[in-house]
Amino acid sequence: MTFFIVMFILLMQFLWKYIDDLVGKGLDVHVIAELLLYASASLVPMALPLSTLLASLMTLGNLGENNELLAMKSAGISLPRIMRPLIVVTVVISMGAFFFSNNVLPYTNLKMSTLIWDVRQQRPELQIRVGVFNDDIEGYSIKIADRYPKTSLMRNVLIYDHRSKEGNLMVTVADSGYMHITNDEKYMVITLYNGYTYEELLESRAVRRTDNRKFPARRNSFDEQVVLLELQGFGLERSGDDLFKSSFHALNLTQLSAARDSLSAEIEKRKETAINNLLKHSLFQNPFHLSRDSSAIVTYTFDKDSLFNRLPPNVQETTLARAISSARAAKSSVSTAATDLNNRSKHMVRHTIEWHRKFALSFACFVFFFIGAPLGAIIRKGGLGMPVVVSVLFFVVYYVISLSGEKFARELIWDPHLGMWVSSFILLPLGVFLSYKATTDSVIMNADFYINAFKKFISFNRKARQFFKQS
Repeated sequence: MTFFIVMFILLMQFLWKYIDDLVGKGLDVHVIAELLLYASASLVPMALPLSTLLASLMTLGNLGENNELLAMKSAGISLPRIMRPLIVVTVVISMGAFFFSNNVLPYTNLKMSTLIWDVRQQRPELQIRVGVFNDDIEGYSIKIADRYPKTSLMRNVLIYDHRSKEGNLMVTVADSGYMHITNDEKYMVITLYNGYTYEELLESRAVRRTDNRKFPARRNSFDEQVVLLELQGFGLERSGDDLFKSSFHALNLTQLSAARDSLSAEIEKRKETAINNLLKHSLFQNPFHLSRDSSAIVTYTFDKDSLFNRLPPNVQETTLARAISSARAAKSSVSTAATDLNNRSKHMVRHTIEWHRKFALSFACFVFFFIGAPLGAIIRKGGLGMPVVVSVLFFVVYYVISLSGEKFARELIWDPHLGMWVSSFILLPLGVFLSYKATTDSVIMNADFYINAFKKFISFNRKARQFFKQS
């Protein structure tokens, strides 16, 4: 139950994120259903940890609220023994989440990315509004003055033909007309009544450069005319999977490791190439500098400043200009190489992050169970009230830490191993602490304990004041 509740919430978040790409494009129901199916599958690794936390908290909370935990403990059953079968179930869920992330998730991510790309490339649904020029059809601009809702009859139709890309050379004006789209959504058929077509004939370029232009034109009148306009980009055109098949979120562990090794080798090759180019073309322009023996004993040195001062003034200026030019070229070469290597390193890190994500989200189910189960035994509140509030609070903390660590890893500030596991490393000790407190029947989360402690403090403070007044 908690899994489907969490899936529904995350799916609504997905729809809110992509609402601008979906609304007003005339998508079929099966296309939207397919997109929601892929989106739901991609949200499973995120929904499982939260649903595990909420379910364990509700389950142990209900047992504590109904004094069933107390009855089992009175019978000599300890809390770790009570939680033992739940731990087995959680381990199975974590393993299932890992296999899902490694085998199913890459396929669904590939399909969802391709489908979202196709939806984004599709033009909005064609709508001719009254009194406004519509330019959605490539090469045409259409405007109507009025439309009768019952009959769909349009009044005062104006069509500009811009296909020649030479301006408004052809204009069609009609008193009325009808408009409909063919069943395959590839053409728009416009039937016009009682109108004219004005066409300006394009003169040659040589004539247009002179003052002897005559501006020839043609005017055709008609009682009825059928115009066929081709619609491009309005129907959903499905792309192949090759567009995103090499993306890091569409790869499994084996493919991620292979891609990461290839990227690492390419980065090392780029580094070596950049260093050689810098040495050969920027720093040391002497072609024999690489062939010299660096271990040879230097037997002669000279003073560079005295050598420079002996040069004529014009040669000194030329030498300084060449030195400045070489320094700027070296700086530009280093900056370009650094930018290229930084971008390639970030791309490689994304593969490393995705590799660790498959393990981290699965391990999060295990961590959240050891937070939710002992916490439910301590607070002894079931239902969808307090457990939901506590679960959302812990999950928000986990999500914020996880996003921060991932961002630091993407920006090459942290190591990807630390960035993807920091949230689990922070919350796992908390789960161990709560398990210890629940096993020892701690009152750390009992509100009555804090109320009684506050009352004792007030009473002690009052007695202390009376003692000091009497003394």
